[in-house]
Amino acid sequence: FLDICYTASSVPLILDSFLTPRKTIPFSACAVQMFLSFAMGATECVLLGMMAFDCYMATCNPLRYPEVMIKAAYVPMAASSWAAGSTTVMTQTSLAMQLPFCGDNVINHFTCEILAILKLACADISINIISMVVANVIFLEVPVLFIFFSYVFIIATILRIPSAEGRKKTFSTCSAHLTVVLIFYRTILFMYGKPKSKDPLGADKQDLADKLTSLFYGVVTP
Repeated sequence: FLDICYTASSVPLILDSFLTPRKTIPFSACAVQMFLSFAMGATECVLLGMMAFDCYMATCNPLRYPEVMIKAAYVPMAASSWAAGSTTVMTQTSLAMQLPFCGDNVINHFTCEILAILKLACADISINIISMVVANVIFLEVPVLFIFFSYVFIIATILRIPSAEGRKKTFSTCSAHLTVVLIFYRTILFMYGKPKSKDPLGADKQDLADKLTSLFYGVVTP
């Protein structure tokens, strides 16, 4: 459901940017667009980490899986993911919208991506960068470590299965999740791992790389 929402909100905006590259967007609409895209991205980061626990239970403790992964467990897990994503995005969006903007205010991106918005600010964005770094640790590095250790146990369990057919069948239960994790986190880390306060040398190439990267976590992954 989250991926469907993510794709349904991002793909039309991307297609519209191709058709009308100089389209004007109101400030409030840009803020809403930033909020929704950031919220779904942050929520998915947490959900992918929790889904790794689901894969771990299904692979390493299959007999206990029906007892552990019950409605009383997975509903709070999903709800807390949405709550955490919404909380951080409210902070990031409110900080970004308080900045003064000057110049022609042309967003060099498909959508109102928060990093593209910060490049337009004509004030010190140190607070924004610090808050972004903190969010990166919570929503990128912590889930990645959790997923990594989960798959260490998963792979160790799979390797202990005597038959090749059994190993293949067991791995297939986690292959879709692992594929999404590799694509999603690699592109997200490329975009948000090192947020920049100013454009580096070769800004045009950097902006093009950012736009192409956003297609992977916004369109390809869902």
